Amino acid sequence: MTLPTQLEAQVENFITRLKRRQVIGSYEVAKETAVILRQAVSMSKWRDADALIDIIRDLGGRLASAQPKELAVGNIVRRVLKIIREVVRGELDDMMDNDDYDDDNDSNTYSEDESSPPPSKNLSTTSSQIGSISERPQLTVESSMFRLLADVSPATPDDSSDTPEKKSYNLKPIIIQEINEEIIADLETVYKGIADQAVDYIHANEVIMTIGKSRTVEEFLIRAAQKRKFQVIVAETAPTYQGHDMAKALSNAGIDTTVIVDSAIFAAMPRVNKVVVGAHAVLANGGLVAVTGSQLLAAAAKHHATPVLVCTALYKLSPVFAYDAETFNITVAPNSILDFQQGSLIDKVSVANPYYDYVAPELVSLFVHNLGSAPPTYVYRLINDNYDPEDTSL
Repeated sequence: MTLPTQLEAQVENFITRLKRRQVIGSYEVAKETAVILRQAVSMSKWRDADALIDIIRDLGGRLASAQPKELAVGNIVRRVLKIIREVVRGELDDMMDNDDYDDDNDSNTYSEDESSPPPSKNLSTTSSQIGSISERPQLTVESSMFRLLADVSPATPDDSSDTPEKKSYNLKPIIIQEINEEIIADLETVYKGIADQAVDYIHANEVIMTIGKSRTVEEFLIRAAQKRKFQVIVAETAPTYQGHDMAKALSNAGIDTTVIVDSAIFAAMPRVNKVVVGAHAVLANGGLVAVTGSQLLAAAAKHHATPVLVCTALYKLSPVFAYDAETFNITVAPNSILDFQQGSLIDKVSVANPYYDYVAPELVSLFVHNLGSAPPTYVYRLINDNYDPEDTSL
């Protein structure tokens, strides 16, 4: 499908920044993807819903292939596709209900005519009237569906409304409104929805452990600190040391915060009441992709029977299974671990610096999302509610 020139330039710019990892973070990636898809619905020329679905699938495939590790891109594409299908189904159901209502009115009219006293006319005249009624043409559901999807009116020789813009006029504003309300507006309130549940899971005088820097976890703990007094232990998350930034933000909010090295996680776990972590993506089996060190933290919590809470938004749910956990990881430059100036040593060793960890579902106790909470075994239901089975593979 050929996109408008302005939209194509915007798409190419976003793809370039994705490949160069200039757009980092699931939230930023998801929000920009939603805006581009909304532009595609608004600016593209499409005749019916099937043509629009083809445009979105083609565009979504390009965006997802630009950075396969950013699963939020595919998730937003699938969400938009489900919205399109729901809008079409809803409009068709309304049209079919109207057809049924018209048929009921017609049948009631016929029954009233039959029950009324016959006029003083001969039998042949009455028979001819009954015959004319039975020969009355009926509108079919198929024609109603076609006219709804394509917005086609009966063609006339001088009719100039047979253009893609006219035929897609009925559906376009509805789909754009749904994208604005269900995706873009939802993204803007996702952190608040998770933070509002903090007091239900964080209690007074507890010791909470976390790792890395997650905006979702940060706001979750800060909201709980407004009504509860507790202590937070933050693993420093070497070699990026995101834990230092997280500890500084929590300390500035008045939370008693302690930073530990990653190797001390297991030793500190016996005095921890809960583990709270964020997620880069949640997979279909209930596992998650999170910052490196999360698997170590979750395994230590499992050994000490400490519950693990994962704060994540619904747009991070992905209908992808972890057949090979390494496919979801990113290996970054190892210079933060081993300096390139140590040339003699570099020639003798191989250094891997993974950015993410895969955490198995059996290590997770509960997912706290922006609409509530769910155990790992319930993730499949959330995925079915948010995505259409036809869009699993883009």
